Amino acid sequence: MMAGLATFAVAVLLFAQIVLSADEAKMPAQESLYARSAALIDGDTGRLLYGKEEDVILPMASTTKIMTCILVLEMMEPEEICTASAYAASQPQVHLGVQKGRSFRCEDLLYSLMLESHNDTAVILAEAAAGSVEGFATWMNKKAKEIGLSQTHFVTPNGLDNEAHYTTARELALLLRYCIRTSPKSKEFLKITRTAQYEFTDTTGKYLFSVYNHNAFLQMMDGALTGKTGFTGKAGYCYVGALERDGRLYIVSLLACGWPGNKSYKWADTKKLMNYGLSAYETKKLETPAVPKMSASVIDGVYDWTKQTKSQVKLICPDAPDKYQVLAKDGEKIEIQIRARKELASPVLEDEVCGEVSFWLSEVCLGTYPIYPEQAVDKRAFVWYIMRVLSLLL
Repeated sequence: MMAGLATFAVAVLLFAQIVLSADEAKMPAQESLYARSAALIDGDTGRLLYGKEEDVILPMASTTKIMTCILVLEMMEPEEICTASAYAASQPQVHLGVQKGRSFRCEDLLYSLMLESHNDTAVILAEAAAGSVEGFATWMNKKAKEIGLSQTHFVTPNGLDNEAHYTTARELALLLRYCIRTSPKSKEFLKITRTAQYEFTDTTGKYLFSVYNHNAFLQMMDGALTGKTGFTGKAGYCYVGALERDGRLYIVSLLACGWPGNKSYKWADTKKLMNYGLSAYETKKLETPAVPKMSASVIDGVYDWTKQTKSQVKLICPDAPDKYQVLAKDGEKIEIQIRARKELASPVLEDEVCGEVSFWLSEVCLGTYPIYPEQAVDKRAFVWYIMRVLSLLL
């Protein structure tokens, strides 16, 4: 009897797990999310896997500090000394509580910035890196443009409310992708943002500070990698975080995800979107479409008049892969786009680029490869015309 009950219990548990897994694989209804704006992207390619008003411009609060952190890491050395100005010391809470003239190591302040989200620390670092908050904002916007963020604009290094300071959920996720995948300082960024607790002093050694990581997501899911919280009265609760599991990297960003009294909303949305990504997407080897036969006419190029009526050359794309390993759902396929010249000027060289073949998975380009002529084509010379006339006469 007991063995039968145990078997029944196991069967019920397995059934429940199957139902739960199938439910998580379904695309979440937009109304099921608390956030006004949300995005889930593939951290390796940047492809959007899920979006809810993902391109709506909204304030980002202290998630701004991921840009501040990565820029400071790229612009400054860990041992550089940063000194608080009167303006930095005047920043509102949450703050470290520094006084004008107090100095710190750059690296120590980065832990204060990312673990406790201190607003005064952000200003100290910005002024040390660029001379002023305004100068640092210029660098922030320059970096945003380099990353390809066209709907993001920075005014402050700490994310306090400002009409001209904004982003979108999609672009915030792409910014974190840069911080942890593309930046030359990605390892340093991850080390800081994954630290649970850190202690440091000012340069005199008289004042000791302890900071603690407030990114609760790091303990919520297996593979949680990094992230940054944010809140202002205008922005509401915001979050951007990453999870890496089984070789797959997911990034979630949430904007306007509740106000005071709803602090846990961002964690519920983050887990829902991460579980959806884990259940619905797998790493797959997708075949690429075959590159079609291509050719181009050659202006004043030589040709074999016994076989051709004009000068033409075959075009090839020797580097095009036959498959990609990507994060994809069942049924998704790679598409091909071709841009090739129809006409070439002679002489044509074998290494002359005549166009490109690109492979796409939805809106993301997986790779672009040059198109070349199959062989070189000389320009017609006087001797060629003489030989052509003689062939007609004989």
